[in-house]
Amino acid sequence: MLLRTLIANENRRHTDRLGSLLAAEDVLLTTLEVGESLWERLRREGCDLLILGDGLLGEGLISGLAAIRALPDGPEVVVFSEIEGPEYRSQLLAAGAFAVVNPGVLRGELRETLRTLVGRRTEQARASLIAQQTREENRLSDFASSSPAMREFLALVRRVADTDTTLLVLGETGVGKEYLSRAIHAESHRSGGPFVPVNCVALSESLLESELFGHVEGAFTGAVRARRGYFELAHKGTLFLDEVGELPPQLQVKLLRALEEKRIQPVGGEKEIDVDVRIIAATNRDLASEVRAKRFRSDLFYRLSVVTLEVPPLRMRREDIPGLVESNAEDFQLKMKRSAGRVDDEAMALLTAYTWPGNVRELVNVMERAVLLCEGTEIGPRDLPPEIRGEDRVLIPTPPPAARVPEDTALLQRPFREAREVVLESFERRYLDHLLRNCHGRIQDAARVAGLNTRSLYDKMQRLRLRKEHYKLQENPG
Repeated sequence: MLLRTLIANENRRHTDRLGSLLAAEDVLLTTLEVGESLWERLRREGCDLLILGDGLLGEGLISGLAAIRALPDGPEVVVFSEIEGPEYRSQLLAAGAFAVVNPGVLRGELRETLRTLVGRRTEQARASLIAQQTREENRLSDFASSSPAMREFLALVRRVADTDTTLLVLGETGVGKEYLSRAIHAESHRSGGPFVPVNCVALSESLLESELFGHVEGAFTGAVRARRGYFELAHKGTLFLDEVGELPPQLQVKLLRALEEKRIQPVGGEKEIDVDVRIIAATNRDLASEVRAKRFRSDLFYRLSVVTLEVPPLRMRREDIPGLVESNAEDFQLKMKRSAGRVDDEAMALLTAYTWPGNVRELVNVMERAVLLCEGTEIGPRDLPPEIRGEDRVLIPTPPPAARVPEDTALLQRPFREAREVVLESFERRYLDHLLRNCHGRIQDAARVAGLNTRSLYDKMQRLRLRKEHYKLQENPG
């Protein structure tokens, strides 16, 4: 991440000298302007490291140090002072100063002192950010596969992993797009930096813009203090944009600009910030179709898809299913301290034959359930969900009149594009009607089976005037 450093010194000669010594690509350096309030500046923008001339706060220096350290960003303070004497230095250090530096020291010594302080603070910030990511480190070796399709895919992944090339990861829901992206980051030269994931569909448009690019104090209602964005937090690391196909048009423009110029502008801010970030974007949408439908910018699509990685769905690599089943059964056996850890041949045959619409994520959930419910030491068919045992097949009823496709002769009276839209809408209505009936209006279950995210499913339901309440009422008819 970028180290925000503020120089607040009443001596302009000292300020210029410090600025030249601190100039570095990982340091976002700003200075306090003449007549500008230090407290207003800290509240509006915040910083990680403050180099403070001891005359700026006057007699309030000691109490001011404690107040500065108590700010939300908890900035470290380096006091720049010409006053000699161990007692004064001890008072400043006791009040919370990170270090006390005399401007009279030799230039080389001062440079090394400042670089050491910057390095220590940068490592502290990086360690704090990485510590918040509680997931275990993923590796490409975790994807060991006997499937030809998966082996070919992984060969491509390994060729692009240790580069700065922007990647677009495609695949159905549950195939492990984020897991793969974390593994790529871990095996790249950016592995020492942060991996910052962002779910583009989980936040509103206004909030997502602030989360991505940051904001200054007062940028909008509720912005009571400055906040760093994910781009800045991911500096020298990887920014993972999940569900990038859901980005609204305005943010597509800002993202394209950030990718092309490697520079961002916080919401409400006047200054631009240079960032060094690798982008890995993921979606389960067909972005090429979204571009043709003018719902996604073509220039952003081409910028994101420098290299496209399409993760094969589990049904296309059935050779891997037994290994995944066994490893997950063993993992859950240990985690839950259960006796069941082996899968019998009949159950394995059913698991291998199943189509896995929810892919690896569904398989993991199924195995957790099986280990939990198994009463013996061996998992059998009785421990698997009904749909895998083949006992919950959905019979498609006759569609309601409103969902019927017009007769061929009627379609032929329409232009091709209009006729296609009629057929597609009819199919979507029939499919979602039967799906929602089968899932009793449970949106998350329906989205999982359909391979859609919940927002996309809600959008389609709203367009087709399908209400989940209607299907919930039918859950227990009679």
